[in-house]
Amino acid sequence: MRILEIDSISRFAGVFEDILHEGTSLGFTIIKAAIIFLIGRLIIKLLNRLFRRLLDKRDIELSVRSFLVSTVNVLLVILLIVSIIGALGIETTSFAALLASAGVAIGMALSGNLSNFAGGLIILLFKPFKINDYISAQGTEGTVKEIQIFHTILNTPDNKLVYIPNGSLSSGVVTNYNVECRRIEWVFCVDYGTDYAKVKAVTEATLAEDSRIQVSPAPFIALNALADSSINVIVRVWVKTPDYWDVYYDTNQAIYKAYNLQGINFPFPQLTVHHGNT
Repeated sequence: MRILEIDSISRFAGVFEDILHEGTSLGFTIIKAAIIFLIGRLIIKLLNRLFRRLLDKRDIELSVRSFLVSTVNVLLVILLIVSIIGALGIETTSFAALLASAGVAIGMALSGNLSNFAGGLIILLFKPFKINDYISAQGTEGTVKEIQIFHTILNTPDNKLVYIPNGSLSSGVVTNYNVECRRIEWVFCVDYGTDYAKVKAVTEATLAEDSRIQVSPAPFIALNALADSSINVIVRVWVKTPDYWDVYYDTNQAIYKAYNLQGINFPFPQLTVHHGNT
């Protein structure tokens, strides 16, 4: 009986020793993986910083620079993940084989991101827009802040950051407002019976007072339509792109003031009802 007790105690001690050994080994493995993660993150930050400096020295275009920085960062993170997996004792070759065998499923799941990546390459190749351009796409307007590996970031006029997939941008309609000159168009409505020649003369004089409005091409003024309650006069001018909105709003104010001074009235919607005797 005494011998059985000693044997049981020795077995328990052996199991406890094995558990302690495995636990210690697992603990060191986790600590090693954590150290690799922390050092890896630090190295990635340093490499990204060095890569940005290298691109700055090469004077590479901002659009290409943003895309390359995003791509390099993704690749470095993938390498760090593989290193951590190896540190945990998982065979990286088996891990790679597992990813390869699941390639079809992953490809289907990431088909959208792959199209976005391809879209980013198309944007960099054909350059429909670049960093700091003001564009309109996918129902959103804003200044291009970054062109990343999968998305393009727009900064809207009300200071929102909008992430648009590159696939949509490369295959959809994009309006780029980053041109030297733009045309502004107004439609001013005046009362029926107003002398059109007077309206045109007052409009021309008002436009001539604004030096931001280009002389060539000359401003265009014409009687656009005989509407239900008004005569519609269309006005088109050309300005430098940075002056677009200032000229637009300032001209609205100037025309309103000039028409009032010259007795040119803006009509209200009217409906004439004829009442017949029954």
